[in-house]
Amino acid sequence: MLRLLMIADDFTGALDTGVQLAAHGIPTQVVVGQADLSACSSTVLVVDTETRHLPAAKAAKAVEELTRSAVENGVGCIYKKTDSALRGNIGAELAALLKASGARNLPFLPAFPQIGRTTKKGVHYIDGVPVNESPFGIDPFEPVRCAEVTKLIHLQTEIPAQNLRPGETAADKTGILVYDAATAADLETAGRQLFQNGTPPVLAGCAGFAAFLPELLGLSDGSVVEVPQLDPRLLVLCGSVNPITLRQMDTAEKAGFTRLRLTPRQKLEPGYWASADGKAALAEIEAMLAANPRCIIETNDAGGNQLTADYAAARGIDLDGLRVGISGSVGQMFGALFGSEHLGTLLLTGGDTLLQCMNSVGARELEPVCELESGIVLARFAYQGRTRYVITKSGGFGQEDLLVELADRIAKH
Repeated sequence: MLRLLMIADDFTGALDTGVQLAAHGIPTQVVVGQADLSACSSTVLVVDTETRHLPAAKAAKAVEELTRSAVENGVGCIYKKTDSALRGNIGAELAALLKASGARNLPFLPAFPQIGRTTKKGVHYIDGVPVNESPFGIDPFEPVRCAEVTKLIHLQTEIPAQNLRPGETAADKTGILVYDAATAADLETAGRQLFQNGTPPVLAGCAGFAAFLPELLGLSDGSVVEVPQLDPRLLVLCGSVNPITLRQMDTAEKAGFTRLRLTPRQKLEPGYWASADGKAALAEIEAMLAANPRCIIETNDAGGNQLTADYAAARGIDLDGLRVGISGSVGQMFGALFGSEHLGTLLLTGGDTLLQCMNSVGARELEPVCELESGIVLARFAYQGRTRYVITKSGGFGQEDLLVELADRIAKH
């Protein structure tokens, strides 16, 4: 029976939230796009609507339709998963959920203190810096312009929004209720207060608050899923432009990872990987994988991305075309390499990259297994009768030696 529906706006976010339930042995599915809720046999269903980059009205419509379906099918709780750095159509999607659900209010807990993302007096911080002054404020595709959460919400909706302290009651309030949380204990306090009179019909937040849902919903039996044996070879496929991820790759390269940067042509020329030059490049990549147990393939140019920007400008490719073109090309490359005997464990970073790579091998559904550490998700999917594993990660968090530590842990496990 479907007990919890989670609605995410990108693939990596869907996984890092769904895994909070799956890691406790709770049956959890993650799907992209449309979902038939009446036919779902899982306890938890996470739907990635792929609405982060859509116009606000289209994003709201997708959330509204899914919410109405959940209400019609008697789903007890709907959780709107938001980006922990507040990217995407936050106001439009929260408003759509609240309106379509018919609920009196929508508690929104945007903080993820476990990875340094906090909300204090209504302002959202990344490692102590207001989010609009952090690297997310200069994101080339989805820059966050405002750190005051209620103001950010009101950029897309007129529904009332107010700020609450962690233990403050929501019972007598209407609209979108934005909770402060500087620590995980704050999230737990807010959760216990919200659930003291039963399960709220709607909630919103990121993986930070989702970590408390197994207990709050009474779904956890205390069990913890163990990490399965993984291939010790590691390929990192990076489509993120976030400076945090760039530093992680620099550190990994210094520690002995072999690093390949795709050229502007490889990233943006339609059909490149099916061309003679593309096939020759694939052969070189296979040779690299065969000779090196730890590899990185990334979509960033050395010293910045001006080469790719100039290549795109000369061909009339706009910013959205750049994003879609690069992730699509990476997906095609991934599909061509996927059957290689030299391909070990995969780590994919960036939601667009993950989506296109999974599309290339016909995987529209992933099953989160466990977290390797906070925000780093191990998932599995079926491919030609076999179970394949993939590690997923959003671009903007983790310590600088994260990739090195993960590679060491996989090799020793």
